[in-house]
Amino acid sequence: MTDLERACAALRRAGNTCAVCRGDALYTSTASGVRPVLDWIDGGVSLRGFSAADKVVGRAAAFLFVQAGIVRLYADTVSEPALAVLNAYGVPTEYARLVPGIVNRAGDGPCPMEASVLDTDDPDEAMARIRRKLAELSAQAQ
Repeated sequence: MTDLERACAALRRAGNTCAVCRGDALYTSTASGVRPVLDWIDGGVSLRGFSAADKVVGRAAAFLFVQAGIVRLYADTVSEPALAVLNAYGVPTEYARLVPGIVNRAGDGPCPMEASVLDTDDPDEAMARIRRKLAELSAQAQ
């Protein structure tokens, strides 16, 4: 079984939203949005060379996967802007559904994370914007 196949199998387990695999190393998360990859990055987990499987990949998540060094990706749903990033950085991507854009959780507008990085092609700038948007959304929730 390939790393991508193992990640996909782990994604299918109850409640998982994201899984990454490289050899015997397998990490899973039940967190939503960009949180799984950002948590692994911030936790010092090196994902360089890993394959990933995720429920929904928008442009923000795509930049995080690029930053993390993911080498192959499967997404249940991927946005066209995300696929453009993944293609630009040479990350082979398989998916079940390609959509024009990711919508927010309320379903009444664009995903704020994807919207925050639509006009950049720089992964470092995207990372900074993602962190700013998360901080802004967290402050609004309080």
